[in-house]
Amino acid sequence: LPQRLASLAATAQEETWQSRQQLQAQRQEMARLQEELSRARQDGERWASALQRAQREALEREATRGAEQARQQELIRDMKERLLELLREKDALWQKTEGIDTPMPSPVPRDPGLCARCHKDFRLLSRRYNCSRLCRGKVCHTCSADMGKHGRCCLICYQQRHPQAT
Repeated sequence: LPQRLASLAATAQEETWQSRQQLQAQRQEMARLQEELSRARQDGERWASALQRAQREALEREATRGAEQARQQELIRDMKERLLELLREKDALWQKTEGIDTPMPSPVPRDPGLCARCHKDFRLLSRRYNCSRLCRGKVCHTCSADMGKHGRCCLICYQQRHPQAT
């Protein structure tokens, strides 16, 4: 019986030692898992913070974009209003000028010895010029304008060609 008890005691000690080893291994595993859990929580907090920051920045960008879009739409509306004003003004000016006829050159007189404008006789001292523009009439020096190397033309043709000169 004492041998049996000693054998049982030795077996119990061996089992106790193995249980302690398993317990220690499980504690180490639990410490490692708690450390991983702690790191995972920290990473999760960092990611959550980064996500919140990104969402806040996206909302700010969207608000800025919305304000810019509203400003551009207002500018477009203002430009359309200005365009309508200009079109109305153009139409009003068109209606004012519609009745105004541009002066046409006077027809060439039947008598080739007279100026088409002032009907003065062409003589030795009053030279005759052929209008080099629209009417092709014969005009005197007083009733013509110098066109440089293009010759001379009557004043009406010159005024039609150069309206700023009037």
